[in-house]
Parts: sequence; C-alpha cells; structure tokens
Amino acid sequence: MFKKSLIAMAMGGTMAVSAQAGEVEVLHWWTSGGEARSIAVLKEMVEDAGHTWTDFAVAGGGGENAYTVLRSRAVSGNPPAAAQIKGLEIQEWGDLGFLASLEEVSEENNWDAVLPSVVADVMKHDGDYVAAPVNVHRVNWMWANPAVFDDAGVEIPTTLDELWAAAEELQSAGVIPIAHSGQAVWDTTTFESIALAVGGADFFSRAFVDHDSAALESDTMVEAFREFRKVNDYVDRGAAGRDWNVATSMVIRGEAAMQFMGDWAKGEFTAANMTPGEDYICAPFPGTADAFTFNIDSLAMFKQRTSASAEAQMKMAELVLSPSFQETFNLNKGSIPARTDLDMGKFDDCALASMETFKRTAASGEGLVPSMAHGMSTTSTIQGAIYDTVTEFFNSDMSAEDGATRLARAVRAAQ
Repeated sequence: MFKKSLIAMAMGGTMAVSAQAGEVEVLHWWTSGGEARSIAVLKEMVEDAGHTWTDFAVAGGGGENAYTVLRSRAVSGNPPAAAQIKGLEIQEWGDLGFLASLEEVSEENNWDAVLPSVVADVMKHDGDYVAAPVNVHRVNWMWANPAVFDDAGVEIPTTLDELWAAAEELQSAGVIPIAHSGQAVWDTTTFESIALAVGGADFFSRAFVDHDSAALESDTMVEAFREFRKVNDYVDRGAAGRDWNVATSMVIRGEAAMQFMGDWAKGEFTAANMTPGEDYICAPFPGTADAFTFNIDSLAMFKQRTSASAEAQMKMAELVLSPSFQETFNLNKGSIPARTDLDMGKFDDCALASMETFKRTAASGEGLVPSMAHGMSTTSTIQGAIYDTVTEFFNSDMSAEDGATRLARAVRAAQ
C-alpha cells in the first residue's frame, strides 16, 4: 500500500514543492557531536555557493526514525530536496521514480574515475547516479580504553575466545566490559560482527547478501547466536534503549572498557580531544581483521519542480564529492573518504588502517562485505525482520537453535 501511494504521487504529478528557489532541504540523522560538525561543513559550503540550506535533522535509531519521516513526507507529496539514504533503499526510491539523475554532475566531475566500483554501483539506479556518497564506514570495529585495560591487567583481544576471557577478567576487576547500545540496530550491528568472526566473509555473504536459507539455518549460524548470547553477560543494566554515542562516552570516560561500533564512534573520541593509540584503541572486531564490513552514507536527490531548486541541488551533489568536503567531513566523522584518490596525510592511524583494508579487500574481492545491519545488503523489510529476530533473541532466553530457525523463517517471510 505504501509503495502504491508513492507510485501514484510520482506518476500523477501531484508532488508538492517543498523548497523555495535556490533552497535545499536536507533530511538526515547526523545529530551527535562529531556528526553534527561534519554535516555543518556541507551546509556552509552550500551557503557559500549562494544557496540556502534548510536543515531537517531527525535523531535516533540509526536512521530508522528519519526513514519514517521521509516516507511520511513522500506519501504527502512533500519530500525534501535531499535525504540521507543508503544501500538498497536508493534502488527502491529510484524504482518509484522519485530520484533525480546526477549524470551531468558526475560526468563533469569524473565520478567513475575517483570512486571504486563497489561504491559507485550503490549510488546508481539504472546506470545513472542518483545519490552522492559522502564516506565509507567500516562497521566491524572495536573501540577500547587502554587505561581501563591496563588497570585491570588485561590485553586487548584479537579473537572471540580472547574477547570473552578479557571480558571475564574486566568484570572481575569491577569494570563494565562492554558499553552496549540496546536498540535493534545496535544489537544487530554487534551480531553481524560476531557472525562474520564465526563464519567468515563467504558465510556472511551467503547469509546476509544472498539470504540463503541453508546458511541462515546452518550450524555456523547457530554458533553465531550462541556467541552473541555471551554479550549479555558483560553489559550493564542501563544498556536497554541507550543511544550509541552515550555508550561511546562510557568508554571515553573510562566507565566501560570497550564498545563494538562502526567508525562513526571515532568522531566522538575526536570531539573529546582524544588521540588514537594513546587515549583510545581502534581495532578490528576480534576475529575479523582480514574483513571489512562497509556502510556507505549518501545523499539521494529527489526531483525538484523549479530550476533554481534543481540548480542548488546539483551544486550540493557536486560539493559532496569535492576533495575539500570529502577530507573535512571524514576527518570529523571518523570515516574514510568515498574517493580513493585523496591525500590521506591529515588522517589518523585508524583511518589509514581502514583505508588500507578497504582498498585491499576491494581489489582482491575477498573479505569486503556490505553491512546487513545498516541496510547495505538488504531491503528495509528484510532488515526489519532481522532486527526483530536478533533483538528478541538478545532480550530473551531463546535457544541459539531457535534463533537461527526464526531468523531463516523471518527472512523468507520478508522476501
């Protein structure tokens, strides 16, 4: 019914004009400290180019709340000029006919030459660019406070077995081992890293990209659920409902030893004036050092009715891929540039390690996988079904076997 409503709006030509001449209204969920500074850079660049930026920020839920608002706006015929959309959601909006072609901008600025194909393919619909990538996130990171580990006499773990052993020692020392954000998206973020560590990249792709029922119900998936269950033993009672950046602040303040989160967390450490390798440690999630789970943030452009609004929109798209914005945004955000031709001299060791792994896995085709938890490999319907299963499992006494069975059934029902 939702899609039929959108198609009627697109085909019937009843879409209202939400932006005045030369104005871009941007719907996004970059609201935490490091994120807010990052998007403010683009706002300033758009305004310096003579256009008006109207900020429409929707906090919470890793984008779920923003998607809800976007769908409501689209159904009412009043979408923003640009929206933070990712992965297969771009294709769904493109199929509905709402997105504007960026081909002229992309050709003038040679996007195909500066973007790796794994990024460019996500930004295109029917061969045309319809979205501009702002960054590439590595999701399978662990963030740790070295002082907390040192005080407890515990080494930074590199394998799952070492992780649980370290968590046990930290807990015995009176420390919260894992700062967890008890929301569906963050439960699933941790779960996908554990599944990657247990089964490897090939298994991950079969389960979360191909949605193969045999992989979803396999003994490997059962083991992933079994390992995921252990997280619950090492989080604090306040985890339920906690926002991810609040959990990051627990690590920053030394209230918890580590957090499993994508590299947007690095923006919070940067905002706290902390130095990587000294004040905090960035390390691949234990057991996933040779893999890279990617999440690409992007701004998709919705069709505009006036030439002035379209001109402002195209200028913003051009600015998103400009070297200046790519560098400044990602230095603030904690991610790496979507462009692979930039000088990384200003980036820290965490970003350099991330870029090296990204380029290596992209070139070899081994170990580079799209994040299921962040909508890079699933439709929103399948993603929601996985969220529900993972979170139900995490907050119940469901067996690992039942978790795998329910996951397979939920994915099949959502396809």
